[in-house]
Amino acid sequence: MFRKFWFAIALTLLSVSTAFAAPVTLKLGHIADPQAPYAQGAAKFAELVKEKTGGSVDIKVFPSSQLGNQRDLIEGLTFGTVDMTLTSTAVYGNFVPEMGVFDLPFIFRDIGHAYKVLDSIGMETARLGEAKGIKTLCMMENGVRHMTNNRQPIRLPADMKGLKVRVMEQPVYIEMMKLLDASPTPMSFGEIYTSLQKGVIDGQENPLAHICTSRFYEVQKYVSLTAHTYSAEPVLVSLSAWAKLSPDQQAAVQEAATEAAKWQRDLCRSMEKEYIALINNSGKSKVNDDVDLKAFADATRATWKLYADKVKGGQDLIDRIVNTK
Repeated sequence: MFRKFWFAIALTLLSVSTAFAAPVTLKLGHIADPQAPYAQGAAKFAELVKEKTGGSVDIKVFPSSQLGNQRDLIEGLTFGTVDMTLTSTAVYGNFVPEMGVFDLPFIFRDIGHAYKVLDSIGMETARLGEAKGIKTLCMMENGVRHMTNNRQPIRLPADMKGLKVRVMEQPVYIEMMKLLDASPTPMSFGEIYTSLQKGVIDGQENPLAHICTSRFYEVQKYVSLTAHTYSAEPVLVSLSAWAKLSPDQQAAVQEAATEAAKWQRDLCRSMEKEYIALINNSGKSKVNDDVDLKAFADATRATWKLYADKVKGGQDLIDRIVNTK
C-alpha cells in the first residue's frame, strides 16, 4: 500500500517536472524608469512567471531603454531578435494601424470604460499583430496623459498655440498638436529630459508616472491635467520566442500576464495622488487642474476622422468603442 502511495507521488512529481522540462530565458525590454508603475508591472510579471512555471521560464527585465526605444523593440519582435516588450499602443499603431484607435483623444469616457474596451475590443484587435509575428498577452497601462510646458498653465486649447511639444512618432499625436496650433516634435523618450532642459522643446505630454519618475517636472514649470489621451501598455511577445515554450509554460505565462495586469492597473491608480503631491511639493513645478476638457475634446475631434479615413474598418472600431457600456 505504501509502495503504491509513494509511486503515485513520484508520478505526480515527474509529470510536473516534465511539463516544465526545458528551461527558457526570455528578455523583456521597455523604456520606463524601474520605479514607474508599468516597469513595476513588468517586474511583477517576471516574478509570477517564475513562480507559475516552477522556475523553468526566466524573464529578465531590461528597463530604461537598455534594449532600445519603443520602435526598436517592436521591430525586434517582428524579426525575432527581441523576445518581449511593454510598449504604448501609440507606437504599436505604427506596425498594426488598427491599434492607433485606442490613442484617439477623449475616446474613453473614464478609466472603467478604458479597461472594459481594452480587455475585449483591445485584445481582439491586438491579434492582428500575429500576422507580423507578435502576440499580445495582456494590457497593462501607462495612465492618462497630460501636458507640461515652461510658458504658462494650459487651460484652453488657445494656450497651446506656438508651443513646441514633444510627441511620440504616431500620426494621431502629431495631428492632435497641429489641431491645437502647437508644433509637434517627434523624438524618442530618452531624449525628452535633455531637450526640455536645453529649451529645444517647450513641453511634452505624458502620464504623471513618467512626468515624476523621469523627473520631467524638474525642468517644466507647469503640469496641466488635460487628460487628452489614455495610454495602454500591451505586453508583447515575439511568436518565435513564444514557440520556445511548451504548452504548459505558455498557459502559465498567459496566466501570469493576466494576473500582473490587474495588479499593475491597481498600482497605477493608487499612485496618482502621490504623483500630484510630489510635483506640487517640489518647488519646481505646479499642477493645474483648471482645464476645459470639453474645449480640448472639441478641438481635437478631427483626429477621429483622420483615423477613420486612413485605417480600414477604423470607423467601425470607433463606433464599437463609443458604444461599449
